[in-house]
Amino acid sequence: MSQNFYSHQGANIRKTWFFMAGFFLLVMALGWFFSYVYNNPGILYIAVFFAIFMNIFSYWFSDKIVLKMHKARPVTRESHFDLYTVTENLSIAAGLPMPRLYIIDEAAPNAFATGRNKDHAVVCVTTGLLSILDRSELEGVIAHELSHIGNKDMLLSTIVVVMAGFVTLLSDFFLRSARWGGGRENDSRGGQLQGILFIVGIVLAILAPIIATLIQLAISRKREFLADASGALLTRYPEGLANALKKINGTSVKMKTANHATAHLFISNPFGPDGKGTSFMQKIFMTHPPVEERVTALLGNG
Repeated sequence: MSQNFYSHQGANIRKTWFFMAGFFLLVMALGWFFSYVYNNPGILYIAVFFAIFMNIFSYWFSDKIVLKMHKARPVTRESHFDLYTVTENLSIAAGLPMPRLYIIDEAAPNAFATGRNKDHAVVCVTTGLLSILDRSELEGVIAHELSHIGNKDMLLSTIVVVMAGFVTLLSDFFLRSARWGGGRENDSRGGQLQGILFIVGIVLAILAPIIATLIQLAISRKREFLADASGALLTRYPEGLANALKKINGTSVKMKTANHATAHLFISNPFGPDGKGTSFMQKIFMTHPPVEERVTALLGNG
């Protein structure tokens, strides 16, 4: 079974390079298109520079941004002994460096992992999570987050987030550009071109963010199932994580700092638990698989 996880790590690296390559090709293609329409080569240079800047910035500072967004603070062995020792023991068992630990003062039970690689990883939990879980359940949650680190999920997740956000930004820029007017010619051909641009801009503005979000959410849901399985393999006690997920899902508290840009990072939806009987369309736009499906996969029943 462990070979499957090693294979997944390799697949994540390949996906990361694929998305990065696709991202740059998309930016260059759109940059060239705009530079042609407005007869301004500088647009292409700006687009490529911005793409490079966004990738580098998100790679180096994504963890700090997320921690700041959720008002997380660092913890030590002395301040949170159980959390620290559980993470330390599981890190040793997983063959991973001890991640930095942070806590969020939130009643909603939740947790996430972030960072650009295993040597610069962060695991963050809420005070609400620590208050409702026993040690075996906490071990299940921490093992799940360490699995995200071990499976190299975090970098892929960051790249996809950047792509989704940038595609949304480009679609908005495309639509605004069509409204502003301009173009290579001012004759009837130029007017027709602006009409086409406006139509394409509307379509892109509507579809591009949805498609980007669907890709992001689909990858997120798949990652959660694998992290559940990897975490259960690490603790050798799948009931711990299963019980933790049930408790988390049974709490209807929404995180005060919940944000759509980071929702997929958490072990459970920070906007609140998903109800039973979720429809197909609702499931498509969920950041996480239904808890019932995750528990069934962990316990192997049903």
